[in-house]
Parts: sequence; C-alpha cells; structure tokens
Amino acid sequence: MKSNLSTLMNDQKITIRELVKKTGVSSATIQKARDERIEHCRMGSLKKIADALGVKVQELFEED
Repeated sequence: MKSNLSTLMNDQKITIRELVKKTGVSSATIQKARDERIEHCRMGSLKKIADALGVKVQELFEED
C-alpha cells in the first residue's frame, strides 16, 4: 500500500501539528501513516485522520 496522506495534507495546507489537534491521534501515528509505504496503522486512527481531512479512509492510500 502506498500512502496518500502527505499529498492530501499538502493539498489542504494542514500540518502534522494541526492534524494532531483535530484528531487526537499522536504525531508518531500520523508520521507512520504518512510513510510512503504504510504498513501498520489502526483503522480507528485512519478513520479519524480521514474525517479530519474530509475524505474517505480509502483515499488515504492506494495499492501499488
């Protein structure tokens, strides 16, 4: 899986710090979800991130 989180955050001009405040998800988890090759992240965390960005969870990543 390839993460789209960095692109989504850049498009919306949102920082990791702002996303932490909006979601309550730790910066370490957001960093992990931003890694180009996302491997492990809880579905609940992904849902919070997607909701904060106004996208579906599926839009956070793509198959490569």
